[in-house]
Order: sequence, then structure tokens, then C-alpha cells
Amino acid sequence: MTEPKWKHSILYAASIYAVLYLVHSSILHKLLLGHEKLHIKRNPVLPLRFRSDGTFKILQVADMHYANGIVTRCRDVLASEFKGCSDINTTRFVKRMIESEKPDFIAFTGDNIFGPSTSDAAESLFGAFVPAVESKLPWAAILGNHDQESTMDREELMSFISLMDYSVSQINPSHNDLATSDIDGYGNYHLGVYGPPGSKWANSSILNLFFLDSGDRAVVQGIRTYGWIKESQLRWLVGLSEKLRGGRLEETDASSPALAFFHIPIPEVRQLSPQKIVGQFQEAVACSFINSGVLKTFLSMGDVKAFFVGHDHTNDFCGNIDGIWVCYGGGCGYHGYGKAGWPRRARVITAELGKSHRDWTGVERISTWKRLDDEELSMIDKQVLWDSGSTS
Repeated sequence: MTEPKWKHSILYAASIYAVLYLVHSSILHKLLLGHEKLHIKRNPVLPLRFRSDGTFKILQVADMHYANGIVTRCRDVLASEFKGCSDINTTRFVKRMIESEKPDFIAFTGDNIFGPSTSDAAESLFGAFVPAVESKLPWAAILGNHDQESTMDREELMSFISLMDYSVSQINPSHNDLATSDIDGYGNYHLGVYGPPGSKWANSSILNLFFLDSGDRAVVQGIRTYGWIKESQLRWLVGLSEKLRGGRLEETDASSPALAFFHIPIPEVRQLSPQKIVGQFQEAVACSFINSGVLKTFLSMGDVKAFFVGHDHTNDFCGNIDGIWVCYGGGCGYHGYGKAGWPRRARVITAELGKSHRDWTGVERISTWKRLDDEELSMIDKQVLWDSGSTS
């Protein structure tokens, strides 16, 4: 007697399923990067938005110089300060800052990793941004002059960072955001901060954040110098600022204020005297000898009230240049150079809305302070950078 055909069909189908299952479980997953399952990027709650109390808080983290985690040595620390010191100290500090300040947004202003000390840029990026990712807060980054000195170039780095969980970083402006095909660098983009939920500003950006790539190094007429923000980037920024002003609601006379973030300071910062700053001016300003007109551009735009940089780790001051404030973040990372006995630090920036008897009236004040990585997480140098009622 022959077996029914349907039995053969079931056995055949079962054998095919078994083979496919074995292939999937033992072979296909190994083809994925790092032998990991496919990961879908987790996105933060967007858009960026002022809180219901009319405040928006930014944590600036400058110069982490992250490398290989626990095996990476620290620089310029006293033996009496730590039993052991590594990149993990940087991670702990950033986590403490997030837990203490509870920011709405984190801005990493370059030299996030220290390329010469790592053989795997991706692994270092994962390690560097752990505190931001674990916090599930929206965060953004730009590049410094050391990030690309490992296994990724600047375009690859910004692409990778833009795909990380909760990152709102962009490689460059989208093609429908003005003409951007010839813009220099990677990491030029804009983020708008919207008004509190339920307010008349709920669907409008009332604070603009500009991120710019200041490059790494260059050789000009045979002379080696640091990078600088190029004319193509400034053209894009001016056009963007004009576009944003054109889209303003008419409840106020002034345009939305803006803050800019980039890594390498501009030459005009050298003009500041130690008597006219808030904070410490402890090392020479390391910048390009090319002056591309960044400050002049900011002044002509009228909306940039302050810009925030890194690069010079032991400078942590704010100074006013022709009515616009420049603020250093202060070195955060323990693998970057510092000053023994001088605690690592990070900067906090807050924007506050004014209020009438009926509703919020737009950004009224921008303030800043720093916290030190000491036992108390000490707050220092609190100051007002901009007040809508002031002419300066």
C-alpha cells in the first residue's frame, strides 16, 4: 500500500521549514554588523519644545576625547583625586550632569572621541554617547579636529552619529532646505525649539539652534593651521536666518533669538581681556589664522545672541564681542588634556520665556552656568547672556 500524497507534502514542507530555520538562526544573523540583530533607531519626542513652565535647558558637553573605555588612561589628574581613572570617569560625569540638571537637550561640541587612541571609531562613539542614549533625551553633536583621526572620515562620522538612538544630529541640511549642494563640511544644520504645549507658540519655533562644522586642520600657503567655518556655510546660514525671520508670527517685533554651536573658536576671541570675561582664560586661543567673517555674519544676521565652542580645554569663560557672547564649554573629558587640580566641567544654558497676563510672550532671557566634577557638582559663574529688555 502506498502512502497518501498529502503525507509526503507535509513531510516535505516540514523539512523545508526546518532548513530555513537553521539557516536563519545559524547563518543569516552572523551577516549583520557585529553579529547583532537588526536595530531600528529609537527617536526622541519631537519637536524640541519649551516646558510648560516656559523654560528650555541645554547641557553643553565639550571635548570628551573618549577612546577605549575602562582601559583608557586619564591625563592631567592628581593621583590623590582618583584610585583609578579612565574614560569611565567622563561617562560618570556626564551622567551626573544629566541626573542633576535634567536638561531638555544635550549638545556635544566636538572632539567627542580621540581618534589617535582608538582603532574602532564606531565602538568609541557608542561609548562616548552612552549617557545621552540611556537618558532618552534628544541630543546632537558636531565634530572637532580629532574625531576623524581613526577609522571614519568626517562624513561617515556624522552619518553614524545621525543614526544613533535619540540623536537629532544631521549630516548637512536637507536638499529642500535652500541650496546646500556646495556647502563645506559635515554637520551643518538647524534645530528649532517650539513653544510650550497649548500656547500660541506651540506650532512655532521661537528659539533657533545653529550647528556648524569648523573643520579640523588645513595647510594654507604652506602653513599648517586649524580649520575654520567657510563662506559656503555662512551663505547657507544667512539664507536660513532670513527664511526663519520671514516665517515669524507677528505677535512680536523681534525675530526669534538664536544660539550657535561649533568646535574651534574664531580669531576675535583673542581680543578678549581677562578683565572683561566671566570664567577663566588659561591658555592661548587655538584657532585658524583665516578669518572668514563669522562674527561679522552673526552681527549682520541679528538673531545670534551667543555662540558656544570647545577646543581649548582649560578655557571656560564667556566674553562679549560687539554685543555677542562667546562661551567655552570647558574640558569635560578625562582623556583630553586638562590641568591637574582643576576639575573637569560642563556648561548649562537656559532660555526663559516672558509672560503676559494671557500667554507667553517669546524668549525673554538666556542664562548660563557651569558645574564642576567635584563631590558637590559645584555650580559656578552663573550669568545672564541676553535679555530682551536690554539693548546689549
